Amino acid sequence: MTDYDYDLFVIGAGSGGVRASRMAAGYGARVAVAEERYLGGTCVNVGCVPKKLLVCASAFADHYREASGFGWAAEQPAFDWGQLLANKNREIERLNGIYRGLLDSAGVELFEGRARLLDPHTVEIDEGGSGGSRVTADQILVAVGSWPDMPPIPGIEHAISSNEAFYLERLPERVAVVGGGYIGVEFAGIFAGLGCDVTQIYRGPLFLRGFDEEIRAHLAEEMRDRGICLRFESRVESIEETAGNDDRLRLHLDDGGTVDCGEVLYATGRRPLVAGLGLENCGVELGEQGEIVVDEFSCSNVPHIWAIGDVTDRLNLTPVAIHEAMCLSRTLFAGEPTPVDHEAVATAVFSQPPLAAVGLTEEEARARYEEVDVYRSRFRPLKLTLTDNQERTLIKLIVDRSSGRVLGAHMLGADAPEIIQGLAVAVKMGATKDDFDAAMAIHPTSAEEFVTLR
Repeated sequence: MTDYDYDLFVIGAGSGGVRASRMAAGYGARVAVAEERYLGGTCVNVGCVPKKLLVCASAFADHYREASGFGWAAEQPAFDWGQLLANKNREIERLNGIYRGLLDSAGVELFEGRARLLDPHTVEIDEGGSGGSRVTADQILVAVGSWPDMPPIPGIEHAISSNEAFYLERLPERVAVVGGGYIGVEFAGIFAGLGCDVTQIYRGPLFLRGFDEEIRAHLAEEMRDRGICLRFESRVESIEETAGNDDRLRLHLDDGGTVDCGEVLYATGRRPLVAGLGLENCGVELGEQGEIVVDEFSCSNVPHIWAIGDVTDRLNLTPVAIHEAMCLSRTLFAGEPTPVDHEAVATAVFSQPPLAAVGLTEEEARARYEEVDVYRSRFRPLKLTLTDNQERTLIKLIVDRSSGRVLGAHMLGADAPEIIQGLAVAVKMGATKDDFDAAMAIHPTSAEEFVTLR
């Protein structure tokens, strides 16, 4: 390894790339990382963190409405979008600085520019000046993430992606959200909570494909109760700019209908950000969506070239990218070959109300196991009983009848992500329904329903 400038060169300083860099350096490796855009990647800058902050902001509308049920009275609240964005931007800048500090303290050299592969051991970095610097590395890790994918329909240039949604100069009266994944569902709730009239359009019969069907259907009910117009089995054929002031855009749908709005957010998927990386110079194999094909240790078909995170399109979640980074660092520099474990990964959709799950859905369990027991409870949370809010929480446990093992836990309702995180430990350990039943309940809570299901 001494023949190279670095033992490991990382392309991309997102959550996965930074974790891999720090851990590898901690094992004694000489490490450098290149980032052309922003430290922390999508999650910190235009993803998980700012999106959750907007979710929190939008939830205050419910808090104000419910306060009177508990004896609180206040003047009509006013919301300032500009102040929220300014505060959000300040927090993101703080986090950028933290990521820079983490790399510095670990002894990782940072190149701020675009990197591309010239061969399996040589990287060229364009740092904005004339030409580019070249460095060599024994091992190269690609952790560049993904980018919003916009469909080639007429008028798509009038639409924004989630990237731009975090920097809108003003909130429109009406918003159309196109797409039915995490991002689309979460932004529909955000805009609605902040007072916008929202229409969500999705080509399939029900959004959030891959989650438990009963949970998905219940979320659709709750979102409609919040005034969000859900138009399933609909496609946008074109976007037209109109002469309207607030409703400056008109969406033409495949059923002949139209939707007028001030902004249209497209959240119809993301693609691995591999263009211009020079992967073709090394013969790195790509999949149908442009993802880097890797094995269980995150190694590509080219020895010494590795990839983690969204660029591999395996399980596109920030904690998964971090886990993959840790496994990779152990494999390369700790003498502990560690395959990635993508089983029973807990996840959450910060919809309103939020959804969280770990393990198999009811549909997946019935397809894999001969006999499955499903335990469910649907109830109105205690906090809402003094208010006019009729929202109902739904929880489910999926159990293999022969062994009693809990195969999956699902929840739609307040605090679902916090509750499921704890249950993920039990599901990962192989806990049985008897184990759940043996746990004493914390009363009165929504979480206690999981250990009192009969």
